[in-house]
Amino acid sequence: MILYLLRRLLALAGVLLAIAAVTFLIFYVLPTDPAAAACGKTCSPERLADVREYLGLDQPLWEQFTHFLTGIFTGRTLGTGRFAVQCDFPCLGYSYENSLPVWDLLMDRLPVSASLAFGAAVLWLLLGLGAGVTAALRKDTATDKALMVGAVAAASLPVYFTSVMLIYGVIRIAGLLPYPSYHELTADPLGWAGNLLLPWTALALLYAAMYARQSRGSMIEAMAEPYIRTARAKGMPERTVVVKHGLRSGMTPILTIFGMDLGGLLAGAVITESIFGLPGIGRLFYGALVSSDQPVVLGVTLLAAFFIVVANLVVDLLYAVIDPRVRY
Repeated sequence: MILYLLRRLLALAGVLLAIAAVTFLIFYVLPTDPAAAACGKTCSPERLADVREYLGLDQPLWEQFTHFLTGIFTGRTLGTGRFAVQCDFPCLGYSYENSLPVWDLLMDRLPVSASLAFGAAVLWLLLGLGAGVTAALRKDTATDKALMVGAVAAASLPVYFTSVMLIYGVIRIAGLLPYPSYHELTADPLGWAGNLLLPWTALALLYAAMYARQSRGSMIEAMAEPYIRTARAKGMPERTVVVKHGLRSGMTPILTIFGMDLGGLLAGAVITESIFGLPGIGRLFYGALVSSDQPVVLGVTLLAAFFIVVANLVVDLLYAVIDPRVRY
């Protein structure tokens, strides 16, 4: 297991390095001049040249990328002379829009995106697995058909439509909840949950529909296995057969997509955060795209890649916990 983990960590580092290289090339080989974006619209040619030198854009591309990578692990100095600025570890550069460190911007927005992602994940797992397992155990009955029709309908609704309908129905018409605004969990747990309930619901409805269909198929396949018949023949309670043997085996494909979905959401849900006005990483990413703030876009991309590859590693390790056959 230790050797396997070491190999996976090396592969993880290689994937992140490749993603960093590709993302760096995409945003620094585009026709748009990053120096012009940092300098502003009313920028003289002399000032533009100074900005290019300050940002290191006058250096060869390979040297820029080397400085970017070393800055992530050791920090780096931006600019020269009295205008030099020390960018501490881990350095992802400075935002062109507000001249703040990209890492600080990401860490400031991460609690919002993490709260949104984990809360929605709990909801969609409860709803999706509950509906899928129930439908599988009542295969071809009216309950099965009703649940799957509901899942297809929910999966067909885009998240922006669901978000707007929740705002209009729950807030504008019924007045049951205030318009969402982020509260820190440690300062106000009830306010934190109450203000995130609608964003959680908007995301959970979409994901729960997909998880319901996936878990139904996995459970039907698992409950038809010979070891299920053996467990029943031994006189085990039906709940034990379903949960310990059927659901545990059927969770393997669910765990795979869950790791990908959660890892992606940790880097921000652009549409949901924008509609509900939540100051998360997704909203930061959208604003950076609009203003061509390339260091922020690059930082969010790398953070998203990190969460996804780490989530995949954790999922692979959990396979051996859920399904003992994987260990062999």
